[in-house]
Amino acid sequence: MKTLTDQLAQYASYHRDRRNIATHFVGIPMIVLALAILLSRPQWHVAALPFGLSPAPALFLCATVYYIVLDAALGFLMALISAGCLIIGAILAQASSIAWAGSGAGLFIVGWVFQFVGHVAYEHRKPAFADDLIGLVIGPLFVLAEILFGFGWRRALRDCVDRKASALREGQHNRHQPI
Repeated sequence: MKTLTDQLAQYASYHRDRRNIATHFVGIPMIVLALAILLSRPQWHVAALPFGLSPAPALFLCATVYYIVLDAALGFLMALISAGCLIIGAILAQASSIAWAGSGAGLFIVGWVFQFVGHVAYEHRKPAFADDLIGLVIGPLFVLAEILFGFGWRRALRDCVDRKASALREGQHNRHQPI
């Protein structure tokens, strides 16, 4: 399994333009919240449980376990963020179908628009998940790490991620050069 540094560097190699990263600060949280909303409505009821089961907690739990395995501190912060998203998702799942579907679909679509604008207009490069689907899971962790790095958190990790991302980007660029 790749380390936290490897995962963040791989993702960062597709995100070197600060404007593109800024679009991700908006788009990725919108998409994550949209998933919590949209996946909270379908529910299965088990007689022994006083609440219904939905796909949202299962998805967020799997992602959170993966984040904790990569890095306990980041994983626990993501668990708190995930809990907030799940609470909002559960509240909106109880709303009218129009409110639930409109908020979930609206956030999802607008979030992806931000993502693709960042890649087309600024990065001029396809998203990381186009080459490796794990990028869909790493994106939220990358955004959180970038925010924390901006506050000076774990400078050695940031420097290592930046060095590896630059090397990966250079290697990817060289593979596409004509011989």
